[in-house]
Formats: sequence, structure tokens, C-alpha cells
Amino acid sequence: MKYSILLLLLCCAGNAGLSQKKGFVTVNGTHFFINGNSYHYIGANYWYGGLLANDNAGKQRVKKELDFLISKGVTNLRVMAGAEGTGKINGLTRVEPALQPTAGNFNEKLLSGMDFLLSEMAKRNIKAVIFLSNNWEWSGGFMQYLNWNGLVQDSVLQRKWTWDENRDMVARFYSCEPCVQQYIKQLELIINRKNSVTGKKYTDEPAIMAWEIANEPRPMRPAAIDDYKKWISNTAARIRKIDNNHLITIGSEGDIGSESMEVYEAIHADKNIDYATIHIWPKNWQWFKDTAISKDMEQVKTNTNAYIDKHVPVAKKMNKPLVIEEFGLPRNGQSFIPGTNTSLRNRYYEMIFQKLMTSIRANGVIAGANFWSFSGSGRPSGKQLLWVKGDDLLGDPPVEEQGLNSVFDNDTDTWKLIESFTKKINAAVRMK
Repeated sequence: MKYSILLLLLCCAGNAGLSQKKGFVTVNGTHFFINGNSYHYIGANYWYGGLLANDNAGKQRVKKELDFLISKGVTNLRVMAGAEGTGKINGLTRVEPALQPTAGNFNEKLLSGMDFLLSEMAKRNIKAVIFLSNNWEWSGGFMQYLNWNGLVQDSVLQRKWTWDENRDMVARFYSCEPCVQQYIKQLELIINRKNSVTGKKYTDEPAIMAWEIANEPRPMRPAAIDDYKKWISNTAARIRKIDNNHLITIGSEGDIGSESMEVYEAIHADKNIDYATIHIWPKNWQWFKDTAISKDMEQVKTNTNAYIDKHVPVAKKMNKPLVIEEFGLPRNGQSFIPGTNTSLRNRYYEMIFQKLMTSIRANGVIAGANFWSFSGSGRPSGKQLLWVKGDDLLGDPPVEEQGLNSVFDNDTDTWKLIESFTKKINAAVRMK
């Protein structure tokens, strides 16, 4: 009798654990799972989705765009938690409105947009990866925390910087204790939130796949590496303490954003980091010159393959999944106009999707790929190249030409390609 009671209690405890994780993305070795089934995906970067859903027109656009995405088989979206600060930064307009307009003061009404987005994603079984801040100034990010704590003066914050100035300033974030504490305050506000639409705590929301420490956090200078490593480890531990239901990742670009492969491996080997990421940017990394994408396309493809291939063994060694969570390419001739020729981009996407497909079939480590970026039914104003308040929100952040890397809903050939691969992935997963 005692044995039977003990067995019953153990079974109940086990079932409670399974129930708690039902619908959540989990990780086992180099693979993601949902309810015991393998989870591989093609996803999109939709960083502005939570901002978009803050008025009725935006909510209607979100629903329409989520329906469009799921019809093409896209089941994962990478979104931004919120922006920090207001006004010009690096000589340009930043994302607005801000979740944290001034230090320690939050416009929590803005999070109702994230609430709505997550509730609609849950209805469609789309998973969210939410990044909690930004290495880059287009949403305020680390530079804004430095400014609030007197390490970057207002006059410097607002004017244009050189790349070396940028590196020197951002590298100080990791050793700035007040900066880190303000970042943590925003992190805790978001993770501890209760959804105003569903009444469900974010920590209990299966529509969230993972918390991402930041978008592309870099040490920026070799001298900051030790503080950078410590910050990542401490932040991951803090998130895990608050929320044991969701995965945690860093948001890294790979060794290009880590100063070295050794640093990349060290930060991802942390026990609280569940999977590794890489980002690939042929334009920003000058793998082609000016608008000559066609001329340098073979070099772009060669470099991309090599970049993915050198990170795969690191993920295998750590026994963790690898996600290609940002990659993009302009249209032919670097046109910004929706509906214009995307044949070169399509070839590039096809190569990366095939890389994912080959890995799935070989039981490899590449688990997903999120293209940058989805702009859906939004359109550039055509009045100026960069975003200004009142323009449609697009996947291109305010610091970049609107339409530069955007995939719009009328890019028919691109969507045919995406849908063909999501169908192949689903078929391959069913066979596992």
C-alpha cells in the first residue's frame, strides 16, 4: 500500500511537471521540442510588432499580418520588448514611443501592445523570441543607459559618432553598475508582467519561446570582455531565477560580434544559456560593394556558408541548438520600392533555408532561421529615406533606409520560396 501511494505521488508530480511545460518550447541537446515533438522553423524578425498593436488600426494590421505569416508556414517571430529614451541619437531619429522615456520611469500602457501581440500569436501557435534591450542606439539601448548615468553627455548622444567613438562608449556599459541595474529594472518589469488581454503571466505564456538578453550585445572593445562575460552570466541567472519556463539566449551575431570564437563559445557555454545564435550581414560586413550585389553574389554566398559552417562545430561541442536568427539582403540594385525585383535576395534566402533543411534531415544542430525583416502591409512613405514619426512601422529600423531589407506582403516570389521550404520542413519533422 505504501509503495502504491508513493508511486501515485511520483506519477502526479511527473504529470504536474509535464502540464507546466505543455505548449512551451523546450530544449534537449541540440534540438527544440514542443509537447515532445521536434520543433524546427522558418521565422521572421518583427521587432516592431508590440509597438504596432497600440491602437485599433495597428491591432487590425497585426491580426492581418499574423494570418498572412501563418498561411506561409512562418511560426516564429523575434520582437523587441521596448525602447529606451527619447529624441535624436547619433544624429538620427530613434524608435518611438519609448517604454522607458526617462530613467526608471515606464510607459506601461505601451506594453498593452505586446499583450495583444502575444495573445494573437498564441491563437495561431506562433512563438515569440523577445529581446530585452539593444547594443545599438536605434532603440536607445545601452547608449541611453550610459547617458542617463553621466558617461555620455547629451551633446555627444545627439551628434553623429564615429565607429571608434561608438565602440569606446558602449564598451563602458558592462562595468557601469547603475546602467546594469536600470537595464535589470526594465527586464524584470517585462518578465514579471501579467497580460492585460488574457490575464496570464508572461512567465506562464507558452507563446513566448525565449527571452533574449539583448539585440546583438557586443563587448565592443577587448578590454571589456571580462565585464561582458560576467554581465551575460549574471543576467541569464537573474532571468532563470524569475522564469524557469522559458528558454534563454544571448542575441549574439557570432564570433564577429564577440571579438573571437573563444569568447563566443565561453558566453554560450553558460549553464543558463539554452541555445546559440548567429546573425549574418553581407552589406554591413562589406561582402559586396555599394549596390553591386549581383557582381559579388558568389562571394556573398561563399562567405555566408563559411560563417555558418564555422559556428556549427561550436554548437555541437556545447550540445546546444543553433539558430540563424538574422540575415538579410537588399533588393536588386538596392531598390527600396516594394514589389521590385528580389531575385538575388531569393537566391540568398534559398541557400540559407537549404542549409537549415539539410541540417534537419541530418539531425544536425541548426534548428531555425529568422529572416530580417518582415514589413507586411506597411509601406515606405516615399517622402524621405529614413523613418519619421507618422510613417508606417517597417522592419527596417529608423537608422536604415525604409525598404532596405524589408520583405513586404506583395513580394510574391519571396513568399513562394518561403512557403515551399516551410512545407518541406514540416514534412521532414513529421518523419522524425
